[in-house]
Amino acid sequence: MPEPTNKPVRLMALMNQKGGVGKTTTTVNLAAAFAKAGRSTLVVDLDPQAHATLHLGVDPENLRGSMYDVMTDENADIGGIVKQRSKNLAVLPAETSLAGVEGELANAPDKQRRLERALAKLGERYEFVLLDCPPSLGLLTVNGLTCAREVLIPMQAHFLALQGVGKLLETVKLVSQGVNPRLKVTGVVLCMHDAASTHTREVVADLDQFFEEARKGDAPWKFARVLRPAVRRNIKLAECPSFGKTIFEYAPLATGAEDYAALGDVLLKEWDQMLAKRSQSQVAPNVVVVPTPVASRVGG
Repeated sequence: MPEPTNKPVRLMALMNQKGGVGKTTTTVNLAAAFAKAGRSTLVVDLDPQAHATLHLGVDPENLRGSMYDVMTDENADIGGIVKQRSKNLAVLPAETSLAGVEGELANAPDKQRRLERALAKLGERYEFVLLDCPPSLGLLTVNGLTCAREVLIPMQAHFLALQGVGKLLETVKLVSQGVNPRLKVTGVVLCMHDAASTHTREVVADLDQFFEEARKGDAPWKFARVLRPAVRRNIKLAECPSFGKTIFEYAPLATGAEDYAALGDVLLKEWDQMLAKRSQSQVAPNVVVVPTPVASRVGG
């Protein structure tokens, strides 16, 4: 496994209660973009469907430990369960038995902090930790939001998806008011994007306006925005999971690879700028911090 980095850990939860919007695709390929840039990155698969695990070429049927063990056994060796997928990229795999966790932990004390305590055992081994939350708002997603510092919302620019974002943000607000006051929304990742559609452009404009208005308040999405570039619709992104490969391995010249590399670059630059400012102001080295995008980036 990678050696500790002595840097803050960027904990990002990717969530959307609607399935099929590009959440797992974004989790895996954004993580791969970070790893490709030389940053130690861990994908945490919180979905019993184990799609992120499969996407990274790990067979859920042949595991000697999984996210199920991490959640149900506080003495589980999380470091031994993590699978090193490639240089700088690892996965904490899931399997279908994870679906039973909610029932098994129904009466467990502090059940919403199981994942937070488990990841703490890894220390600073990974600079980036991306949590692939299931398409529901149950205990597994709450565990993800409890330990995360920021939320990314992958979605398609459709009217019904836009309506669902409001409910999702309210869930984030409830968690931030309760178990995790540090939780913030970084923004929306547009997936399967068709910029030529009038409807798409209208939905994106509505999102931009919503986030701009939010700057006047103090909600967890006060500094959120629509992230650019959008990820264009690309069949290669749909094909690569069946080969257990990231888009950079399967079709490195595809538009999907281009878009996720560019999106990763935007997030990396913001993160590095934050680290530089933190270093200049001599903030304590072990503080976990989240970069705050400036308002001028909205709509850009």
